[in-house]
Amino acid sequence: MGKKTITNIQKYLLAWYRKHQRQLPWRQKEDAYSIWVSEVMLQQTQVNTVLPYYRKFLNHFPDVKSLAQADLQSVLKIWEGLGYYARARNMHRAARMIVTEFSAKIPAEWEDIKKLPGVGDYIAAAVLSITFNQPYAVIDGNVKRVLARLFLIDAPVNKSSAFKTFNDAATELLDIKNPGDFNQAIMELGAIVCKPNKPDCSHCPLQNECLAYRSGMVKRFPKRLKSAPLPVYHIAVGVVAKKNHVLITQRKPDGLLGGLWEFPGGKIKKDEDPEMACIREIKEEVNLTVKIDSYITRVRHAYTHFKIIVDVFCCRFVSGKVKLNGPVDYRWIRLNQINTFPLPKANHKFIPFLERCIANHE
Repeated sequence: MGKKTITNIQKYLLAWYRKHQRQLPWRQKEDAYSIWVSEVMLQQTQVNTVLPYYRKFLNHFPDVKSLAQADLQSVLKIWEGLGYYARARNMHRAARMIVTEFSAKIPAEWEDIKKLPGVGDYIAAAVLSITFNQPYAVIDGNVKRVLARLFLIDAPVNKSSAFKTFNDAATELLDIKNPGDFNQAIMELGAIVCKPNKPDCSHCPLQNECLAYRSGMVKRFPKRLKSAPLPVYHIAVGVVAKKNHVLITQRKPDGLLGGLWEFPGGKIKKDEDPEMACIREIKEEVNLTVKIDSYITRVRHAYTHFKIIVDVFCCRFVSGKVKLNGPVDYRWIRLNQINTFPLPKANHKFIPFLERCIANHE
């Protein structure tokens, strides 16, 4: 791209951003901690979803020291419902590392900040450019879409090998005098103007520089590889009632939903009856023999790479002593204590239906 084109894009985009940017709470902050928290939360999550979580998180953990001193369960509870829980676990680990190795200050150098758990190229570039005015270009879905349309980039945005193509373009385009504002501007343009399905080209400040617009090919960009359909797994879950208590178990600290609490259960095998699967899974997971009293409900939930259909059963404790096989901890709790534990969103979908199950076992 020519020097004049780069200069025009920088000038028009920054002028537009300073006039039209959304008033978001992290943009009122100048400290690296607040920017870091916002960027972690915004990964794969929409702004409107993040807003209440961001405010709540900073109310509970206003600085890196308070986050480092908190126990992981309290962090997961504040994060509950936002999804991608590895982000919260990594932030907690990173906060402790920042306190012990960097004197409680977010590292201002690329090599140092990349050492933090969960900090990849995107978060490093965002924090360093926005907070410390360092010339690192950010690459996210919004940026790739804008670049693909601006320069007719054929590389599929969802192909990992295409990262270098987009990173090279973004780096060449970056305004090194105002890298933080420029990065936020190009992401903002993708979020509110150069949208995936209905781009508002008539209000785009880069209309005259956009090759896709000038050639009438906006709808053809960005290119994307066709994704395979998400697999669907059928799950049986048992609410094991013993007197007026129910059993919950804690997942291993790593992996999907790591550290969260849930009702025991698992995948239904091929040609297996859901009720029998529930009984089998409870026996295998916690070593209890149960009897199914009633069917509670069915819930559906989608994760990034798969979907689940969950059949939930009310189970009566028959015999046995809890012996864990998979989970790392367990509790017998009253139903009114459930909100003190961080649980997956799929579990929250059926919790409102559990009172009748508990009432039958008091």
